[in-house]
Amino acid sequence: MDTLIIAAGVAIVLMLVYVAWLLTRLARGQGEGAGVGELAALREAERAKAIELSALHVRLSERDADLAAGAETIARLAQERDEAQERAERMGTSALELAASLRARETELGDVRQRLDAEREELTRLRAELVQLRERSAQLDANLAHAEQAKAEIKGFLETAQSKLSATFAELAGKTFEERGAQFENNVRNATQQSKSDIETLLKPFAEQLNVFRHRVDTVYGEEAKERAALAGAVNELKTLNQDMAEQASALTRALKGSAKVRGDWGELMLESVLRGSGLEEGTHFDRQTSSEDDEGRRLRPDVVVRLPGDRRIVVDSKVNLIDWQQAMNAETPEAHEDALRRHSVALRQHMKDLAEKNYPKAVGDSALEVTVAFVPIEGALSAALGTDASLQTDAFARGIVFASPNTLMAVLRVIERLWTRDKVQREAIEISKTGGLLLDALQNFLAEFDLVGRKLTDAHTAFTDARSKLSESRHAVIPRAKRLVELGVKGKKALSAELEPDEPILPLVLERSGSDD
Repeated sequence: MDTLIIAAGVAIVLMLVYVAWLLTRLARGQGEGAGVGELAALREAERAKAIELSALHVRLSERDADLAAGAETIARLAQERDEAQERAERMGTSALELAASLRARETELGDVRQRLDAEREELTRLRAELVQLRERSAQLDANLAHAEQAKAEIKGFLETAQSKLSATFAELAGKTFEERGAQFENNVRNATQQSKSDIETLLKPFAEQLNVFRHRVDTVYGEEAKERAALAGAVNELKTLNQDMAEQASALTRALKGSAKVRGDWGELMLESVLRGSGLEEGTHFDRQTSSEDDEGRRLRPDVVVRLPGDRRIVVDSKVNLIDWQQAMNAETPEAHEDALRRHSVALRQHMKDLAEKNYPKAVGDSALEVTVAFVPIEGALSAALGTDASLQTDAFARGIVFASPNTLMAVLRVIERLWTRDKVQREAIEISKTGGLLLDALQNFLAEFDLVGRKLTDAHTAFTDARSKLSESRHAVIPRAKRLVELGVKGKKALSAELEPDEPILPLVLERSGSDD
């Protein structure tokens, strides 16, 4: 814009110089007597320059207007810039406040993430344990199915073998007893009687083992039926147990107000009721008040040691202090209630530390699982403590302690009882398999002896046939000669058999005496 103004000024100056030069020439022309034509030309040129100068003024006016508009635009942009700077300053202050709030939120989020990671790890561990239990259960189911299949196959094989043996024996006996000859019949009868006696003697252990096998099979079926009935009544038993727990709530109040021994006895009583409802047997599946010593020589006496298949054990302790929980239940104000619950959670945490320090599993031996179950006889007491102290259960896990309510402990004991049942079924299946193997061996021996009897009967029949052939069909056969003697009139004291009956009339036997004609 400044360049155009300068150019316009220069053009005006040049125009004025040119006009002055023309005027000078005009004056000189007049002095020298120049013609009118040259003056007219000069005037025409002057008019043209004037027009051009007017146009230039118009253009300058337009440029001035543009400059004014540009100045307004610049002012407006400057104002907008100032407003933008003010907004930026306000936004900077808000950004600082937002950053501080964001940092606080990130700190809270980190804590939540840590708790979430801990919960996820615990969930992963529980899921892994559940998968192991399911795999163990599936393996036991498969073993039971294999045992039942083997039992069915053995039963079918025995039935088929019995039918085949009966048919074979009947067929062989029929063929044998259809042979002619009294002596052969007597020999066969004697041999059959002897074989029957031998077979009965041989089959007697087989029959006894078969009866034992059937008894074991019936026992297994009966135990499975009892197990199904027990599982069907598990829910009712749990309901009854919960009702018993409710009925003992009043006894709880009295026990909590009593001495430490009374509270301990009450906890053991509640634990005993759970054990009794789980189906486990004392002395077989669990032991109470077993004594052991730790490395420092201290005498330890856990309340209950539960046995697991595979010679493993788990310790259950019921000595827990619930005085603060009872005070929380009887609190008259929310503040007193919350304060009592905090004391209750602190008491459970201290109890957890005491159990971890005693280290019952190490005192029990290598067969014990590295965990101690801290039995809390009231569901609400455990829930209240865990709700007040969220990290209580996690810290207990880290120290090898597991808090268990009656329902939780009942579920664990039910699983253990199921494992014992599966273990018993598996052992019975193995015993059935061994017995089946013995039965098969005995049956194989019987079949071998029976084949020997058949071969002996066949040999006897062959010997009988050969003897008959020698008596009647050989060159020196006795029967034809005897028949000839009968035909000639020879008689014995006994009646003749059908085979010695003569084919021709009997001729009178005439004996010539010497000297009869004298």
